[in-house]
Amino acid sequence: MTKGLRKPRIRSVGIVAKEGSPEAAQLADELAEWLRRRGIEPFAARPFDPEKPGDLVVVLGGDGTLLSVARGLTAEVPVLGVNLGTLGFLTEIQRLELYPALVEVLDGEWTAEPRALFAVEVFRRGEALPAHRFRAFNDAVITKSALARIIELTLRVDGQVVANFRSDGLIISTPTGSTAYNLSAGGPILDPRLAVAVLTPICPHALSLRPIVVPDSTRIEVTLESLRGDKVYVTLDGQEGTSLGPGDVVRVTRSPRSIHLVKVSGRSFYDNLRAKLRWGGFGLAEGVAETPAVSGTTAGLPAAAPADTPEGTAG
Repeated sequence: MTKGLRKPRIRSVGIVAKEGSPEAAQLADELAEWLRRRGIEPFAARPFDPEKPGDLVVVLGGDGTLLSVARGLTAEVPVLGVNLGTLGFLTEIQRLELYPALVEVLDGEWTAEPRALFAVEVFRRGEALPAHRFRAFNDAVITKSALARIIELTLRVDGQVVANFRSDGLIISTPTGSTAYNLSAGGPILDPRLAVAVLTPICPHALSLRPIVVPDSTRIEVTLESLRGDKVYVTLDGQEGTSLGPGDVVRVTRSPRSIHLVKVSGRSFYDNLRAKLRWGGFGLAEGVAETPAVSGTTAGLPAAAPADTPEGTAG
């Protein structure tokens, strides 16, 4: 289990705005001024400097923006996600909730939920040292290109062969990422508090090959066995990666660092599932994205546009 994060006194705040979004950029400027008026130093450099995150990082955008920030952080600081997009499984609050939520955070009325990161290493054929190192917050995906044929992979866990199989690829997902590509590929939804990884084949040739959940303390290794020279890639959170050749090995382990997501809304993981996946139910499920759930006054705060209504099925 990951140790909890000690609550820091908030003296400085890193602000990350979704790249290319005028709405996010304007909100970042408003937020910086709001913080200055309260004696808090904003770090609003564009692009964001992960070496100077402040005592708190506020991410203005969607899950994609938060994913890129999480991989780049060099210190374990709390991260508050503000959803300016559509679905938003990782972002904690909507735009209208931003300032009331920050009032609570500055008063110490918040908790931090630790989430696992994966360390991903790529070893070229026969090499003892990794050629590339990455981090993944959602998933590491090994997949063929659009025009490539089916590929052959060997999957090992702690050195033990699990399967040698042909498929379109393999998803190695954190519990956080289980509601993303893993879910679309037929994998299970995992409670983000679990210390596990889920291994989900993409369109396997053998119908008996099903997703498998393993402890995240294990060493997961995937070898590309295909010899035809098809274009195969490993991608991290769908945002970065590298190509793979025959005999290359992708090794995935749990990173010693964690991401600490700020929780202030009172909404649980299961509330979000019911609302964002349209499962129905009671309580917050029907109005979780539209109704602010954070206490506090909004008097004297900058105006904010209504939040978007979540659409879609995976984040």
